[in-house]
Amino acid sequence: MPDRETVIQESAYLQKMALSRWEDEGGAGRGHFDSASDLDPARSHASPLRNAELVQLQIRVIALENLVITLLTDASDLQLDLARAMAAYISPRPGFTPHRLTVHAAAEMLHLIERAGHFKNMPLV
Repeated sequence: MPDRETVIQESAYLQKMALSRWEDEGGAGRGHFDSASDLDPARSHASPLRNAELVQLQIRVIALENLVITLLTDASDLQLDLARAMAAYISPRPGFTPHRLTVHAAAEMLHLIERAGHFKNMPLV
């Protein structure tokens, strides 16, 4: 079994790799969506989503959110600390423009961790 230092180093490496992609995959850096006009379907190659497609997306997001809560319920303290650190990292940082969706995403991450805490050590039915 790997020692705690090895686990921390591996986790830090994986976090660094994930965060390095954040800036060019919708993070709070320059060149990202700044307003609803940036999402204008007329300027996009994709056709706008219909109501049925939006409903399916909502269902999938709810399902994924509940799966994440389930997984976080059994997460170690180290994993929960890493998840909190990720939320803090994507919150507005010096030199970056606060992005409304990024701020909400960070808050939602912390909310999911908090919700998972309600189920920790709960007996299975």
